[in-house]
Amino acid sequence: MQQEEKYKYMTETPVPRLVGELAVPTIISMLVTSFYNMVDTFFVGKIDRQSTAAVGIVFSVMALIQALGFFFGHGSGNYISRRLGAKDFEEAAAMAANGFFLAFLCGIAVMVGGLAFLEPLAVALGSTPTILPYTEAYLRIILMGAPFMTSSLVLNNQLRFQGSAAYAMVGIVTGAVINIVLDPLLIFGCGMGVAGAAAATVVSQFCSFLLLLFQSRKGGNIRIQFCNFKPNGHYIKEICRGGVPSLCRQGLASISGILLNHGAGLHGDEAIAAMSIVSRVTMFASSALIGFGQGFQPVCGFNYGAKLYGRVREGFAFCVKYATLFLLGISIAGAIFAPGIVGLFRKGDAEVIAIGALALRLQCLAFPLTGWIIMSNMMLQSIGKALKASILAAARQGLFFIPLILVLPRVWGLFGVEVCQTVSDVFSFALAVPLCISVLKEMKEEQEKGM
Repeated sequence: MQQEEKYKYMTETPVPRLVGELAVPTIISMLVTSFYNMVDTFFVGKIDRQSTAAVGIVFSVMALIQALGFFFGHGSGNYISRRLGAKDFEEAAAMAANGFFLAFLCGIAVMVGGLAFLEPLAVALGSTPTILPYTEAYLRIILMGAPFMTSSLVLNNQLRFQGSAAYAMVGIVTGAVINIVLDPLLIFGCGMGVAGAAAATVVSQFCSFLLLLFQSRKGGNIRIQFCNFKPNGHYIKEICRGGVPSLCRQGLASISGILLNHGAGLHGDEAIAAMSIVSRVTMFASSALIGFGQGFQPVCGFNYGAKLYGRVREGFAFCVKYATLFLLGISIAGAIFAPGIVGLFRKGDAEVIAIGALALRLQCLAFPLTGWIIMSNMMLQSIGKALKASILAAARQGLFFIPLILVLPRVWGLFGVEVCQTVSDVFSFALAVPLCISVLKEMKEEQEKGM
């Protein structure tokens, strides 16, 4: 499909059908990616409690690496989508190169800085003395893959925003399958323990990187060419405009994860292990929702760039409706089967299961509200409403969660740790409703003016 044909497809196909066609590959990608993160936790959980906790602790660094990838990927992808909607193909190609190469350079900086300060970084992340050796072993290898993780996320998001979600899916799913195969082989077969889980992750990310780079040269997609890499204030400003909300969301998730580890650590290694498991489980449940929203983002960007505001509003309403129904079903199932779900990762560990089951049930209470929160954030980000998108992105894991994780455990102890995310989600929903409605009204007014 060439670029002119893609423009027609993105602006004329009925919105529900278009969102569905673009969402299916992204839902699959997100589910598989989240699944192999859970597989890491599952296999590492077969080793010991400290290894399980170490994976949860290092996840904060992985969230930071992902934050950089999403910053450059969403920042460049949003701009590319709007430029393609305006038929400015040359400018879109320039942004693709700038987003990719800047992300790769940032990944190198993270790798070098992290390896230089490995032990103090592991302690700062929340490692207790008993967990520290496992954290260092896992973290050392994860850092080596940082450049490929960041740039893979850029390629994945740029392909999505061009309406080529299926190409992005192939790269992500292939890497995930490789990771799932390598996990037991390296952890148990090669006797690498928790370091084997990290090695499996890095190898799979490198394979995804190579495949996504190849996929970007197919199907009328924009090719990544070094000759187009000309970083300047204009491109950096546009990347920040579209990427800061993702950086806020993912970066604050990293900080909140560190604080969660510290808060849980006051109640022993079993609390860290339990919250690590719950984080992975809820991330898996959220991945389908995020994939659905990612199917909406290119529809939103293309049609907003083409000034087809009615299609943007229609897509938002469609996504919120079905996302909320889906999350309601997931929440009911999660609340009923919480002990069994946590027990899959630490079978027979009664303390971990008891802590994790309560935390999971509490999060299920507010889970249906996240449909509106996430769809609002994705729409605001895709249409270039950077300030509102950034505020909303920062809310769930920053503006609300960080103060709550600092206060509630002091008041309610371990229960305060377990209930933090639930309270944060309620506050975030209360903020998201007026922010999003004001923008929907603006688009309705613009639509009526153009009629």
